[in-house]
Amino acid sequence: MRLASSLILLLPALAAAQTQQEPRGLSSPIVMLVVLGALSLAPFILITMTSFVKISAVLSILRNALGTQQVPPNQVITGLAFILSIFIMTPVAQEIYASIGEVPETNSLISETNIRVLYEAAKRGQEPLRNFLIKQCHDRDRLLFLELAKRMTKGDSSFIHPGSFRVIIPAFVTSELKEAFQIGFLIFVPFLIIDLIVSNILTSMGMTMLSPVTISLPFKLLIFVLVDGWYLLVKGLVLSYI
Repeated sequence: MRLASSLILLLPALAAAQTQQEPRGLSSPIVMLVVLGALSLAPFILITMTSFVKISAVLSILRNALGTQQVPPNQVITGLAFILSIFIMTPVAQEIYASIGEVPETNSLISETNIRVLYEAAKRGQEPLRNFLIKQCHDRDRLLFLELAKRMTKGDSSFIHPGSFRVIIPAFVTSELKEAFQIGFLIFVPFLIIDLIVSNILTSMGMTMLSPVTISLPFKLLIFVLVDGWYLLVKGLVLSYI
């Protein structure tokens, strides 16, 4: 995972070097292979190492609780989760940029020395991301994956520690899903109560042919708007990372 993050940070230098070929150094196909490999890891890093997991899960649960079927559509939910993730991760990105510092200028030749310099800069830039993941992880989840990693490692497991990415990334995703379901439960209960009330009223009036979900939908939307639900939800999600 350290190598994957380093490849992402190395993309600008590799792309610039690709445009200026030299007779010495790494060949053009190898450079293109490294660039494409790093690009293929970008969506994985975005989903699993940012706040995108919890935000997208909470928004999906909210839509199901309201019973609005495909409103808002999946594109809107994904877009809102992506925008909020950028907003939340901006301070972390600024810390990463500050930690990397000034990288020495390199020529168009991708030599082993230049790659080593950029790799060391990428290693320094990983620490703010590591601190963010550790801060959002539950201790129980970190301990679980630490024990599992040691059991699955054959031979020397001294390189596995509570702060390694092999431990904190799955612990972070698990913790985010756990918190998303906790928030989803709190969101679901009020709307479920509305459904039960409407269902009992329709049953007592003998109107069993009407769908309680269809009748309760306007009331759920009205209550959600009156309490300014989007404001409270977005505020709570952002503040959960502070």
